[in-house]
Amino acid sequence: MLPTTPTARLLLIEDEQDMARYLSKGLEEAGYAVTHADQADQALRLALEQQWDILIVDRMLPNEQDGLDIIKAVRLAAVQTPVLVLSALASLDDRVRGLREGGDDYLTKPFALPELLARLEALIRRANPSANINVDSRQLKLADLTLDLLSRKAERAGQPITLQPREFKLLEYLVRNQGQVVTRKMLLESVWDFHFDPGTNVIDVQVSRLRNKIDKGHSTPLVHTVRGVGYRFGVDG
Repeated sequence: MLPTTPTARLLLIEDEQDMARYLSKGLEEAGYAVTHADQADQALRLALEQQWDILIVDRMLPNEQDGLDIIKAVRLAAVQTPVLVLSALASLDDRVRGLREGGDDYLTKPFALPELLARLEALIRRANPSANINVDSRQLKLADLTLDLLSRKAERAGQPITLQPREFKLLEYLVRNQGQVVTRKMLLESVWDFHFDPGTNVIDVQVSRLRNKIDKGHSTPLVHTVRGVGYRFGVDG
């Protein structure tokens, strides 16, 4: 798992104690070194005075304080640590504001822990994109699958794979997040740029078509369905 070597330092800013315990346990089991803060002033001091690999910031804090104020202060101090906003405030305006104030991602409550972990891992990889490049700055590779980012072509075991532009974008996202669970919501936001559920099975249809193109005729499947959650891309299911 991505954060375990070396251990990623995570600051969790959450005032609900039950939620904080649940998150801390799940994050530590996933390999993070977690520090918890439940007060805005304490959280801001920690965020500014110490080095973190990622921050999780709840919107609604004690004394009617907004976690976005912490994020704004962090960004004004030129701290570029990735920030995941976690909130029960789920309207489009709230999500847009959270991102504009300096958040890198916005996850609404209730949520599934696997999705939270997947989003954190994606943010860490985005902050260190070179970790995803296996050959050079223009190629992504997994096992016998290669993507050329300049020509936008793909091949497996030396055989070219014909992909539509959206299919290539979907495959690129899966390769960059190889080994991690990606949810349908993550794919909608990152590949289709939908920040709402269109109420269709577009994700399942497109992944099925992609699986047929890259896995058919090969003994080792790369696309795996994680029932009830999403998909995992890699040599092992």
